[in-house]
Amino acid sequence: MAQQTTDLTERAAAVGATLAEHAARHDAEGSFVTEAYDVLRSAGLLKAGVPVELGGDGATIAELTALQRELAQHCGSAALASSMHQHVVAFTSWRYRRNLPGAEATLRRVAEEGIMLVSTGGGDYTHPRGEAVRVDGGYRVTGHKRFASQSNHGTVMATMFTCDDPERGRRVLNVAIPLASPGVTVADNWDTLGMRGTASNDILLTDVFVPDERVLANRPYGVVDPPLQVISQIAFPIISGVYLGVAEAAYRAALAGAAQKAENVLVQRQVGLMRHKLRVASWALDGALAAVGDDPSPSPEVYLAVMSAKNEVAEAGVAVCDLAMDVAGGSAFFKGSVIERCYRDIRAAKFHPLTAEDALVETGRHALGSKGLLA
Repeated sequence: MAQQTTDLTERAAAVGATLAEHAARHDAEGSFVTEAYDVLRSAGLLKAGVPVELGGDGATIAELTALQRELAQHCGSAALASSMHQHVVAFTSWRYRRNLPGAEATLRRVAEEGIMLVSTGGGDYTHPRGEAVRVDGGYRVTGHKRFASQSNHGTVMATMFTCDDPERGRRVLNVAIPLASPGVTVADNWDTLGMRGTASNDILLTDVFVPDERVLANRPYGVVDPPLQVISQIAFPIISGVYLGVAEAAYRAALAGAAQKAENVLVQRQVGLMRHKLRVASWALDGALAAVGDDPSPSPEVYLAVMSAKNEVAEAGVAVCDLAMDVAGGSAFFKGSVIERCYRDIRAAKFHPLTAEDALVETGRHALGSKGLLA
Protein backbone atom coordinates (compact mmCIF):
# COMPACT_ATOMS: atom_id res chain seq x y z
CA MET A 1 0.00 0.00 0.00
CA ALA A 2 2.86 2.39 0.81
CA GLN A 3 4.23 2.19 -2.73
CA GLN A 4 0.80 2.73 -4.28
CA THR A 5 0.15 5.74 -2.02
CA THR A 6 3.52 7.22 -2.93
CA ASP A 7 2.84 6.72 -6.63
CA LEU A 8 -0.55 8.44 -6.49
CA THR A 9 0.67 11.37 -4.40
CA GLU A 10 3.69 11.82 -6.67
CA ARG A 11 1.37 11.93 -9.68
CA ALA A 12 -0.80 14.43 -7.85
CA ALA A 13 2.22 16.57 -6.97
CA ALA A 14 3.33 16.46 -10.60
CA VAL A 15 0.13 18.15 -11.76
CA GLY A 16 0.02 20.48 -8.76
CA ALA A 17 1.65 23.38 -10.59
CA THR A 18 -1.18 23.44 -13.13
CA LEU A 19 -3.78 23.40 -10.38
CA ALA A 20 -2.03 26.22 -8.53
CA GLU A 21 -1.51 28.29 -11.69
CA HIS A 22 -5.27 28.67 -12.25
CA ALA A 23 -6.55 28.51 -8.67
CA ALA A 24 -6.61 32.26 -7.96
CA ARG A 25 -8.40 33.09 -11.22
CA HIS A 26 -11.14 30.52 -10.70
CA ASP A 27 -11.52 31.67 -7.12
CA ALA A 28 -11.92 35.30 -8.23
CA GLU A 29 -14.33 34.43 -11.05
CA GLY A 30 -16.24 31.73 -9.21
CA SER A 31 -15.66 29.57 -12.29
CA PHE A 32 -15.08 25.84 -12.49
CA VAL A 33 -11.52 24.50 -12.26
CA THR A 34 -11.51 23.20 -15.83
CA GLU A 35 -7.74 23.02 -16.32
CA ALA A 36 -7.37 21.03 -13.11
CA TYR A 37 -9.82 18.41 -14.33
CA ASP A 38 -8.07 18.22 -17.69
CA VAL A 39 -4.75 17.34 -16.07
CA LEU A 40 -6.32 15.06 -13.46
CA ARG A 41 -7.99 13.11 -16.23
CA SER A 42 -4.80 13.01 -18.32
CA ALA A 43 -2.85 11.73 -15.33
CA GLY A 44 -5.44 8.99 -14.76
CA LEU A 45 -6.18 10.27 -11.27
CA LEU A 46 -9.95 10.49 -11.72
CA LYS A 47 -10.08 6.71 -12.16
CA ALA A 48 -7.69 5.93 -9.30
CA GLY A 49 -10.44 4.26 -7.24
CA VAL A 50 -11.57 1.95 -10.05
CA PRO A 51 -10.42 -1.66 -9.51
CA VAL A 52 -7.32 -2.64 -11.49
CA GLU A 53 -9.16 -5.31 -13.49
CA LEU A 54 -11.61 -2.66 -14.70
CA GLY A 55 -8.94 -0.17 -15.79
CA GLY A 56 -8.11 1.85 -12.67
CA ASP A 57 -5.47 1.88 -9.95
CA GLY A 58 -7.51 0.01 -7.34
CA ALA A 59 -6.75 2.75 -4.80
CA THR A 60 -7.90 2.17 -1.23
CA ILE A 61 -9.82 4.68 0.87
CA ALA A 62 -6.58 5.68 2.61
CA GLU A 63 -4.80 6.12 -0.71
CA LEU A 64 -7.60 8.27 -2.11
CA THR A 65 -7.49 10.35 1.06
CA ALA A 66 -3.75 10.92 0.62
CA LEU A 67 -4.29 11.76 -3.06
CA GLN A 68 -6.92 14.41 -2.35
CA ARG A 69 -4.87 15.81 0.52
CA GLU A 70 -1.97 16.37 -1.87
CA LEU A 71 -4.20 18.01 -4.49
CA ALA A 72 -5.55 20.41 -1.85
CA GLN A 73 -2.01 21.67 -1.26
CA HIS A 74 -2.30 23.29 -4.70
CA CYS A 75 -6.01 24.08 -5.14
CA GLY A 76 -8.69 23.47 -2.55
CA SER A 77 -11.55 23.76 -5.04
CA ALA A 78 -10.08 21.18 -7.42
CA ALA A 79 -9.44 18.80 -4.54
CA LEU A 80 -12.89 19.17 -2.98
CA ALA A 81 -14.80 18.92 -6.27
CA SER A 82 -12.90 15.82 -7.38
CA SER A 83 -13.22 14.23 -3.92
CA MET A 84 -16.98 14.09 -4.51
CA HIS A 85 -16.35 12.02 -7.63
CA GLN A 86 -13.67 9.93 -5.90
CA HIS A 87 -15.83 8.86 -2.98
CA VAL A 88 -18.72 7.83 -5.23
CA VAL A 89 -16.26 5.77 -7.29
CA ALA A 90 -14.91 4.22 -4.09
CA PHE A 91 -18.38 3.30 -2.88
CA THR A 92 -19.25 1.92 -6.30
CA SER A 93 -16.11 -0.25 -6.04
CA TRP A 94 -17.37 -1.43 -2.65
CA ARG A 95 -20.64 -2.39 -4.35
CA TYR A 96 -18.73 -4.07 -7.20
CA ARG A 97 -16.88 -6.32 -4.73
CA ARG A 98 -20.31 -7.52 -3.58
CA ASN A 99 -21.59 -8.09 -7.13
CA LEU A 100 -24.30 -5.49 -6.73
CA PRO A 101 -26.20 -4.43 -9.86
CA GLY A 102 -24.81 -1.68 -12.07
CA ALA A 103 -21.52 -1.25 -10.25
CA GLU A 104 -19.23 -2.86 -12.81
CA ALA A 105 -20.80 -1.03 -15.75
CA THR A 106 -20.43 2.34 -13.99
CA LEU A 107 -16.80 1.70 -13.06
CA ARG A 108 -15.94 0.65 -16.61
CA ARG A 109 -17.42 3.90 -17.88
CA VAL A 110 -15.33 5.89 -15.38
CA ALA A 111 -12.18 4.12 -16.56
CA GLU A 112 -12.91 3.99 -20.29
CA GLU A 113 -15.06 7.05 -20.99
CA GLY A 114 -13.92 9.34 -18.19
CA ILE A 115 -17.44 9.99 -16.94
CA MET A 116 -17.78 12.16 -13.82
CA LEU A 117 -19.98 11.14 -10.89
CA VAL A 118 -21.82 13.84 -8.92
CA SER A 119 -23.00 13.41 -5.34
CA THR A 120 -25.67 15.32 -3.42
CA GLY A 121 -25.34 13.16 -0.31
CA GLY A 122 -24.01 15.89 1.98
CA GLY A 123 -26.99 18.11 1.22
CA ASP A 124 -29.48 15.24 1.62
CA TYR A 125 -28.08 12.70 4.06
CA THR A 126 -30.80 11.51 6.45
CA HIS A 127 -33.47 14.00 5.32
CA PRO A 128 -33.32 14.31 1.52
CA ARG A 129 -34.71 17.27 -0.38
CA GLY A 130 -37.23 15.87 -2.84
CA GLU A 131 -40.03 13.35 -3.25
CA ALA A 132 -40.32 10.08 -5.19
CA VAL A 133 -43.69 8.72 -6.33
CA ARG A 134 -44.09 5.10 -7.37
CA VAL A 135 -45.13 4.53 -11.03
CA ASP A 136 -44.99 1.56 -13.38
CA GLY A 137 -41.40 0.41 -13.77
CA GLY A 138 -39.85 2.87 -11.33
CA TYR A 139 -40.40 6.28 -9.74
CA ARG A 140 -41.09 9.88 -10.69
CA VAL A 141 -38.87 12.22 -8.67
CA THR A 142 -39.02 15.95 -8.06
CA GLY A 143 -36.66 17.96 -5.88
CA HIS A 144 -34.15 20.76 -5.42
CA LYS A 145 -30.59 19.61 -4.68
CA ARG A 146 -27.85 21.85 -3.30
CA PHE A 147 -24.05 21.62 -2.99
CA ALA A 148 -23.70 19.41 -6.08
CA SER A 149 -19.99 19.85 -6.82
CA GLN A 150 -18.84 19.75 -10.48
CA SER A 151 -22.54 19.69 -11.39
CA ASN A 152 -22.12 21.32 -14.79
CA HIS A 153 -19.40 18.82 -15.77
CA GLY A 154 -20.88 15.64 -14.32
CA THR A 155 -22.42 12.69 -16.13
CA VAL A 156 -24.40 10.78 -13.51
CA MET A 157 -25.76 12.03 -10.19
CA ALA A 158 -25.95 9.85 -7.07
CA THR A 159 -28.73 11.35 -4.99
CA MET A 160 -31.60 10.60 -2.61
CA PHE A 161 -35.36 11.12 -2.44
CA THR A 162 -38.03 10.39 0.14
CA CYS A 163 -41.09 8.30 -0.56
CA ASP A 164 -44.05 6.91 1.32
CA ASP A 165 -44.32 3.13 1.49
CA PRO A 166 -47.80 1.84 2.47
CA GLU A 167 -46.25 -0.92 4.59
CA ARG A 168 -42.95 0.52 5.85
CA GLY A 169 -43.79 4.21 6.11
CA ARG A 170 -41.39 7.02 5.21
CA ARG A 171 -38.36 5.78 3.23
CA VAL A 172 -35.27 7.11 1.48
CA LEU A 173 -34.33 5.98 -2.02
CA ASN A 174 -30.73 6.17 -3.21
CA VAL A 175 -30.83 6.58 -6.96
CA ALA A 176 -28.56 7.23 -9.94
CA ILE A 177 -29.77 9.80 -12.47
CA PRO A 178 -27.98 10.83 -15.68
CA LEU A 179 -27.70 14.61 -15.67
CA ALA A 180 -28.85 14.67 -19.29
CA SER A 181 -32.22 13.19 -18.29
CA PRO A 182 -35.38 15.13 -19.24
CA GLY A 183 -36.48 17.26 -16.32
CA VAL A 184 -32.98 17.82 -14.91
CA THR A 185 -31.72 21.42 -14.83
CA VAL A 186 -28.35 22.54 -13.48
CA ALA A 187 -28.51 26.11 -12.17
CA ASP A 188 -25.67 28.61 -12.46
CA ASN A 189 -25.86 29.95 -8.91
CA TRP A 190 -22.65 28.98 -7.09
CA ASP A 191 -21.43 32.23 -5.54
CA THR A 192 -19.99 31.61 -2.10
CA LEU A 193 -17.39 32.67 0.43
CA GLY A 194 -14.98 29.84 -0.31
CA MET A 195 -14.42 26.78 -2.51
CA ARG A 196 -15.58 29.01 -5.33
CA GLY A 197 -14.11 26.88 -8.13
CA THR A 198 -16.09 23.72 -7.31
CA ALA A 199 -19.18 24.63 -9.39
CA SER A 200 -21.39 23.23 -6.62
CA ASN A 201 -24.52 24.55 -8.28
CA ASP A 202 -28.10 23.65 -7.42
CA ILE A 203 -29.75 20.91 -9.45
CA LEU A 204 -33.48 21.07 -10.08
CA LEU A 205 -35.41 17.89 -10.91
CA THR A 206 -38.98 18.03 -12.14
CA ASP A 207 -40.94 14.81 -12.69
CA VAL A 208 -37.82 12.84 -13.67
CA PHE A 209 -38.36 9.14 -14.35
CA VAL A 210 -36.02 6.77 -12.49
CA PRO A 211 -36.34 3.13 -13.57
CA ASP A 212 -36.19 0.43 -10.91
CA GLU A 213 -32.72 -0.66 -12.00
CA ARG A 214 -31.37 2.78 -11.05
CA VAL A 215 -32.66 2.53 -7.48
CA LEU A 216 -29.55 1.56 -5.53
CA ALA A 217 -31.05 1.35 -2.03
CA ASN A 218 -34.35 1.67 -0.18
CA ARG A 219 -33.57 2.85 3.36
CA PRO A 220 -35.36 4.09 6.48
CA TYR A 221 -35.96 7.84 6.76
CA GLY A 222 -34.05 9.96 9.27
CA VAL A 223 -31.59 7.23 10.23
CA VAL A 224 -27.89 6.57 9.62
CA ASP A 225 -28.59 2.94 8.74
CA PRO A 226 -25.90 0.37 7.80
CA PRO A 227 -25.63 1.39 4.10
CA LEU A 228 -25.28 5.07 5.02
CA GLN A 229 -22.70 4.14 7.65
CA VAL A 230 -20.60 2.48 4.95
CA ILE A 231 -21.03 5.40 2.54
CA SER A 232 -19.94 7.81 5.29
CA GLN A 233 -16.97 5.68 6.31
CA ILE A 234 -15.76 5.85 2.70
CA ALA A 235 -16.66 9.43 1.85
CA PHE A 236 -15.73 11.52 4.85
CA PRO A 237 -12.10 10.47 5.30
CA ILE A 238 -11.52 11.37 1.63
CA ILE A 239 -13.28 14.72 2.06
CA SER A 240 -11.45 15.36 5.35
CA GLY A 241 -8.15 14.79 3.58
CA VAL A 242 -8.98 17.77 1.36
CA TYR A 243 -9.47 20.13 4.28
CA LEU A 244 -6.33 18.91 6.00
CA GLY A 245 -4.45 19.67 2.78
CA VAL A 246 -5.94 23.17 2.67
CA ALA A 247 -4.76 23.84 6.23
CA GLU A 248 -1.32 22.47 5.38
CA ALA A 249 -1.10 24.80 2.40
CA ALA A 250 -1.86 27.78 4.66
CA TYR A 251 0.76 26.60 7.14
CA ARG A 252 3.42 26.28 4.44
CA ALA A 253 2.65 29.76 3.11
CA ALA A 254 2.79 31.23 6.62
CA LEU A 255 6.07 29.48 7.34
CA ALA A 256 7.61 30.96 4.21
CA GLY A 257 6.37 34.41 5.17
CA ALA A 258 7.66 34.10 8.73
CA ALA A 259 11.30 33.63 7.72
CA GLN A 260 12.09 37.27 8.53
CA LYS A 261 10.48 36.95 11.98
CA ALA A 262 12.06 33.66 13.02
CA GLU A 263 13.49 35.11 16.24
CA ASN A 264 10.16 36.53 17.39
CA VAL A 265 8.95 34.40 20.32
CA LEU A 266 5.28 35.05 19.54
CA VAL A 267 5.77 33.91 15.95
CA GLN A 268 7.62 30.83 17.17
CA ARG A 269 4.68 29.94 19.39
CA GLN A 270 2.12 30.52 16.64
CA VAL A 271 4.05 28.33 14.21
CA GLY A 272 4.43 25.69 16.90
CA LEU A 273 0.69 25.78 17.59
CA MET A 274 -0.12 25.40 13.90
CA ARG A 275 2.19 22.42 13.62
CA HIS A 276 0.71 20.88 16.77
CA LYS A 277 -2.87 21.19 15.49
CA LEU A 278 -1.96 19.74 12.10
CA ARG A 279 -0.23 16.78 13.71
CA VAL A 280 -3.15 16.00 15.99
CA ALA A 281 -5.65 16.34 13.14
CA SER A 282 -3.51 14.08 10.96
CA TRP A 283 -3.32 11.48 13.72
CA ALA A 284 -7.09 11.63 14.14
CA LEU A 285 -7.62 11.07 10.43
CA ASP A 286 -5.06 8.25 10.35
CA GLY A 287 -6.83 6.62 13.30
CA ALA A 288 -10.19 6.82 11.56
CA LEU A 289 -8.73 5.37 8.36
CA ALA A 290 -7.23 2.49 10.32
CA ALA A 291 -10.65 1.78 11.85
CA VAL A 292 -12.36 1.95 8.45
CA GLY A 293 -9.88 -0.32 6.68
CA ASP A 294 -9.87 -1.12 2.98
CA ASP A 295 -13.31 -2.75 2.80
CA PRO A 296 -15.55 -1.34 5.54
CA SER A 297 -18.55 -2.99 7.11
CA PRO A 298 -21.43 -1.16 8.80
CA SER A 299 -20.42 -0.08 12.28
CA PRO A 300 -21.82 2.69 14.49
CA GLU A 301 -18.51 2.85 16.36
CA VAL A 302 -16.43 3.29 13.21
CA TYR A 303 -18.95 5.75 11.78
CA LEU A 304 -18.67 7.91 14.90
CA ALA A 305 -14.87 7.63 14.80
CA VAL A 306 -14.93 9.00 11.26
CA MET A 307 -17.18 11.85 12.35
CA SER A 308 -14.86 12.66 15.26
CA ALA A 309 -11.87 12.77 12.93
CA LYS A 310 -13.73 14.88 10.38
CA ASN A 311 -14.61 17.46 12.98
CA GLU A 312 -11.12 17.44 14.46
CA VAL A 313 -9.78 18.26 10.98
CA ALA A 314 -12.40 20.99 10.53
CA GLU A 315 -11.72 22.67 13.86
CA ALA A 316 -7.94 22.38 13.55
CA GLY A 317 -8.08 23.59 9.96
CA VAL A 318 -9.97 26.75 10.84
CA ALA A 319 -7.58 27.46 13.72
CA VAL A 320 -4.50 26.90 11.54
CA CYS A 321 -5.76 29.17 8.77
CA ASP A 322 -6.57 31.86 11.34
CA LEU A 323 -3.08 31.55 12.80
CA ALA A 324 -1.54 31.61 9.33
CA MET A 325 -3.24 34.94 8.69
CA ASP A 326 -1.81 36.29 11.97
CA VAL A 327 1.71 35.06 11.24
CA ALA A 328 1.81 36.35 7.67
CA GLY A 329 0.31 39.69 8.58
CA GLY A 330 -1.29 42.23 6.26
CA SER A 331 -0.04 40.67 3.04
CA ALA A 332 -2.25 37.65 3.67
CA PHE A 333 -5.33 39.87 3.76
CA PHE A 334 -5.09 40.69 0.05
CA LYS A 335 -6.99 38.80 -2.65
CA GLY A 336 -4.71 36.41 -4.47
CA SER A 337 -2.89 35.39 -1.32
CA VAL A 338 -2.78 31.62 -0.79
CA ILE A 339 -3.51 32.15 2.88
CA GLU A 340 -6.49 34.40 2.16
CA ARG A 341 -7.96 31.74 -0.14
CA CYS A 342 -7.30 28.94 2.36
CA TYR A 343 -8.81 31.10 5.12
CA ARG A 344 -12.09 31.17 3.15
CA ASP A 345 -11.96 27.65 1.72
CA ILE A 346 -11.48 25.97 5.10
CA ARG A 347 -14.79 27.41 6.35
CA ALA A 348 -16.68 24.94 4.18
CA ALA A 349 -15.41 22.05 6.32
CA LYS A 350 -18.00 22.75 9.01
CA PHE A 351 -20.97 22.38 6.67
CA HIS A 352 -20.52 18.68 5.92
CA PRO A 353 -22.65 16.35 8.05
CA LEU A 354 -22.49 15.63 10.83
CA THR A 355 -21.79 19.06 12.25
CA ALA A 356 -19.49 19.15 15.26
CA GLU A 357 -22.39 19.56 17.69
CA ASP A 358 -24.48 16.85 16.04
CA ALA A 359 -21.52 14.47 16.16
CA LEU A 360 -21.03 15.10 19.87
CA VAL A 361 -24.72 14.49 20.57
CA GLU A 362 -24.76 11.27 18.55
CA THR A 363 -21.57 10.04 20.22
CA GLY A 364 -23.10 10.71 23.63
CA ARG A 365 -26.38 9.05 22.70
CA HIS A 366 -24.58 5.99 21.46
CA ALA A 367 -22.46 5.74 24.62
CA LEU A 368 -25.58 6.06 26.80
CA GLY A 369 -27.61 3.59 24.78
CA SER A 370 -30.15 6.22 23.75
CA LYS A 371 -31.85 6.27 20.38
CA GLY A 372 -30.75 8.84 17.80
CA LEU A 373 -29.71 8.86 14.17
CA LEU A 374 -28.08 5.47 14.71
CA ALA A 375 -31.29 3.92 16.10
